[in-house]
Amino acid sequence: MQRFLLGAAFLVGMTMSGMTAVAADAENTILLELTQGTVEIEMRPDLAPNHVARIKELMRAGYYDGKKWHRVIEGFMAQTGSPKGDGIGGAGKNVKAEFSKEKHVRGTASMARTSDPDSADAQFFIVLADSSHLDGQYTVWGKVAKGMDLVDKIKKGDRNGNGVVADPDIIVRMRVKADVK
Repeated sequence: MQRFLLGAAFLVGMTMSGMTAVAADAENTILLELTQGTVEIEMRPDLAPNHVARIKELMRAGYYDGKKWHRVIEGFMAQTGSPKGDGIGGAGKNVKAEFSKEKHVRGTASMARTSDPDSADAQFFIVLADSSHLDGQYTVWGKVAKGMDLVDKIKKGDRNGNGVVADPDIIVRMRVKADVK
């Protein structure tokens, strides 16, 4: 079994050093429904076309619905997408790394992976604070456009336990905005 130690990051707010503005469109916008409310994430196919396509494929299959936020570290990141909610494994299809010069700033969505750069699959994370040590090492695929305050409310894990969350929050539903009628 492969354990994903850090993986897909979620979306980041716009800053001068962060992501550039991209016109929002429904096909590249995620509606991430949490128990606290709905978060909108703008996907970046210009940075990571293969990862964006894979995330859309998984969303449309309902893969993320009910997934646990299994690793959440205060002031760092929130990670989800593990099949059993234990940080191990994915959905069965690794995607080759699409590293870019985008910064891991607050709100950035990025892919989790093992020590193999080409092992990203279904797990992703959202950065809760600027995390420059991740830059160039994880595939950035989006940013939180609305609802970062809701992401901040995801139940945190024990920092001494590597952020593992007891009784974690879940993703209620995760959809491509264009698919929601």
